[in-house]
Amino acid sequence: MSQSTADTSTRAGRGVTDLFTADGRLAAIPRKAARREQLLAHLTETLFTADRAYTESQVNGLLRTVHEDCAALRRYLVIAGHLTRTRDGSGYRRATTTL
Repeated sequence: MSQSTADTSTRAGRGVTDLFTADGRLAAIPRKAARREQLLAHLTETLFTADRAYTESQVNGLLRTVHEDCAALRRYLVIAGHLTRTRDGSGYRRATTTL
């Protein structure tokens, strides 16, 4: 196995822990789409309860526990389909997935 292949498989298997500082804050929002998707899936699983409605303020509060740019994270979560949003933007829910 080449070194670059080994690096890639190690990176894919380690989860998202390397994206966070020792105090649990997100160091930066990943630029690469695949890495950002890993982060978004992790945030969805750890911050949002299934079958519960959230206000925008509640979503922002939860996202601020990990990063100050809650608007960007919220937008990424909606665009990626992890959160659904009401038409007026006042309500959010964790998206249901069918496998």
